[in-house]
Amino acid sequence: MAMTISPTGRKVRYLNNRDLLAEIHKSKNSFSSFTKPEYSQHDIILTSLDKVNIRTVAEAKRNRAKRLGLIAFNEARLAGDKKIKLAECTPDYKTIQKGDLVFRIMTFDHIPTAPGRKKTVKSTADAHDKINFPPFQHWKYNDENLDELICVGKSHWKGGVEKGYFSKDHGRITEDLGKMFIKLSERYAQRSNWRGYTYNEEMRGQAILQLSQIGLQFDESKSENPFAYYTAAVTNSFTRVLNIEKKMQNIRDDMLEINGLTPSSTRQYRDEFAEETARQAELYKNFRMPKSEEPDVEEEEGT
Repeated sequence: MAMTISPTGRKVRYLNNRDLLAEIHKSKNSFSSFTKPEYSQHDIILTSLDKVNIRTVAEAKRNRAKRLGLIAFNEARLAGDKKIKLAECTPDYKTIQKGDLVFRIMTFDHIPTAPGRKKTVKSTADAHDKINFPPFQHWKYNDENLDELICVGKSHWKGGVEKGYFSKDHGRITEDLGKMFIKLSERYAQRSNWRGYTYNEEMRGQAILQLSQIGLQFDESKSENPFAYYTAAVTNSFTRVLNIEKKMQNIRDDMLEINGLTPSSTRQYRDEFAEETARQAELYKNFRMPKSEEPDVEEEEGT
């Protein structure tokens, strides 16, 4: 996680996983529909409803208690209480009611199938309509019957949960998440191994475009480190532009040499280096002859 030093000498994180996860959550919620706004915040992520059991319920209670404690701690700090501790704000997870828990289930059940979209179906996603992030549903225990789970939210959904319809274009990423993408690309472009290229601005633009396309594909059920995920995407974008520019430069240099003109300085330096390396290798070869080619001194002296 990158940091910078403020004029006061304090370390300031320009991006952190907590803020990234919060903005990703808000962005995905804009593509989703929930029976109540408070059901948009899940307490645990599971792969299927069959995973809901005593153990996962206890884990969900711990997660909810931790989240509520962190919210109360931040509010107390903003109110001016500098001595309060996080443990004092965190409630006992055993006091969390079972009916308050929200489970996020990763599923394609509400996504329309798309036969023929891909010739070879290698995964569940290949058999359904293409979407911009892994779909999910939110489930909770029925307040009237705590032994029954009911669906209270769906991703890629517009309208009511029961009477709504599939939609993948009505949402958008938040402005703060877009600013984070821009900031990440700009800071990455300032690294010593990238900032010297004349097409650095094109690299930044390609990285921002890539982040806007795959930004919401980050799966919170598999990792809690979106910073590493986005940094890898930016690295690939920068490298892709560099390889394209190198290829185009080689084509230009080849055309200049064919027409008897002087190629770029990079090509000249490369040719000079290759010639010097070949010359040094030849000198070394002549200087150090193999033993089989050296004359036998003792035999010559005896004759």
